[in-house]
Amino acid sequence: MLTKFSVENFKAFPGKLTLDLGRSGNYEFNTEVIRNGVVDKAVLYGFNGSGKSALGLALFDITIHLTDWTWIRESYEPYHNLDNPAGQPVAFAYSFLFDGTEVVYRYEKSDAETLLSETLLIGGREVLRYDFLTHAGYVGLEGAETLDLAAEDSQISRVKYVRRNGILRANRETEAFKSFIDFVDRMLLFYSLDKNKYQGFKGGSDSVGASIIKAGKTKEFEAFLQENNIRIRLEEKDVDGEKKLVARYQNRDFPFFRIISTGTKALTIFYYWYIKMEEASFVFMDEFDAFYHFELAESVVKTVRRLPGTQVILTTHNTDLLSNDLLRPDCFFWLDEGRISPLCDLTEKELRRAHNLQKMFKAGAFRG
Repeated sequence: MLTKFSVENFKAFPGKLTLDLGRSGNYEFNTEVIRNGVVDKAVLYGFNGSGKSALGLALFDITIHLTDWTWIRESYEPYHNLDNPAGQPVAFAYSFLFDGTEVVYRYEKSDAETLLSETLLIGGREVLRYDFLTHAGYVGLEGAETLDLAAEDSQISRVKYVRRNGILRANRETEAFKSFIDFVDRMLLFYSLDKNKYQGFKGGSDSVGASIIKAGKTKEFEAFLQENNIRIRLEEKDVDGEKKLVARYQNRDFPFFRIISTGTKALTIFYYWYIKMEEASFVFMDEFDAFYHFELAESVVKTVRRLPGTQVILTTHNTDLLSNDLLRPDCFFWLDEGRISPLCDLTEKELRRAHNLQKMFKAGAFRG
């Protein structure tokens, strides 16, 4: 699990921004949204322009150089914070916890594709360090000590190089290393807007409709829509040799994607990813409910809350979601002026389940 993240000099963040998911409170309700003492399901608020989208991109910067998955190249320009001097590196630091072992990965970049340095610590011990400017470094993982990191003349991450070329001996350190690599491989960032835009994970080449059909989820998808007050009957129909989703009416069928609203299209993209989310390690959904009715937004939060092994962060402006019936005060975060804090840290009151968080939020109780 991701327990802590910080970034500096990236996009909207001139200084160091830190997201700490490892400081959960002692609340005795909605305990399923906390896993091993770490926030597992979170909702992030912030003014327009506060950096919610930039935070998602920063969190997923790691997937650019450690995986071979899709990344949203155009969204990373400009890469540096424009208020800082040109040439200043962008710095990232991630802390993870795997079976009680902490993994800390730090690196600096000059742009999205150019690493300047990398450092990896496992259980408090530095097991890899590399400077791309001086071509100096070492690896201390058992089974990879003989690898010559400087012999690789490309910009490839040396963590990725060790992953591909090291024959690692089985021990606690190397198992934590493999868990770290696996976690990053299964990270997913996506947008539920007017097209299926995503980063990380294994999206595949299937269209949204084809993927739902291929997964055998057509009738489950129909039930999901109807549970959310979208009254539609779905069928699969061969069109030019390919199965397509169609909406069935009394007298005729019609292509599903040609008759649905923007909100239903966004919900369909959500469902497309939801049926894959059990395989994901970490999911970031930016402005997930931009086209949703407030009850539908609540339904989606309840749906992702049921995912047992997937860490999820949602960004929104919808204060109807600020409810202890959905999450808890340590799972709602506020981003403003380069600082992210859980609501429970933004008030002197001892928050209880009976408190109306939305009412307190609108009264300004958490912006101090």
